[in-house]
Amino acid sequence: MGLFKKYVSQTRKPEGFLGKMMVNGMNGGYAKMSDWGLSHLKNIAPSEILEVGCGGGRNAGELMKKYPDAKLTAIDYSTVSVGKATEYNKAMIESGRCVVRQGDVSALDLPEEKFELATAFETIYFWPGLEKCFAEVAKVLKPGGYFMIVNESDGTDETSLKFEKIIDGMKCYTPEAIESALKSAGFSKVRSDHHKSKPWITMLAKK
Repeated sequence: MGLFKKYVSQTRKPEGFLGKMMVNGMNGGYAKMSDWGLSHLKNIAPSEILEVGCGGGRNAGELMKKYPDAKLTAIDYSTVSVGKATEYNKAMIESGRCVVRQGDVSALDLPEEKFELATAFETIYFWPGLEKCFAEVAKVLKPGGYFMIVNESDGTDETSLKFEKIIDGMKCYTPEAIESALKSAGFSKVRSDHHKSKPWITMLAKK
């Protein structure tokens, strides 16, 4: 495997030195896309938030800024990501507002109906079966809770489809495919928005 392929493959599960390099770049590299996604959270005032696939931890921090009275649980199945997200949100963890832990979205070890909002930024490409994982998220959301997905790819853009061929286990999804999986997993209402000039998509689903 060439060095480039080894590096970009770290987006799936960052490990070792290359994984640390990848995670260090995530917070800045996805900031504009993440902020665009966050702008879709309107008329929602959660007290408990779940951030799934937290990466470097920046989005968890932004969610706590947006909702200063909320508590947040951030999970990732990469120990490298958990370490970086813990470092990034050190002050919030020490204040008792944030917990960062290792976790697997296909088998969430969390209390049922605990959260009002769950988020997933640039991560569902690697989830092992959308319906199964979305059902796990639905299980830990309260009735009426929301699940927001923000992706850099709309499932059709050439750049992401090239990476899909390089990175083992990566799958880019169209908004239609994501909506279908969400409804099959128990979500009642799904809204989608496509960025006007980029292939970015935001999906907001209500349980």
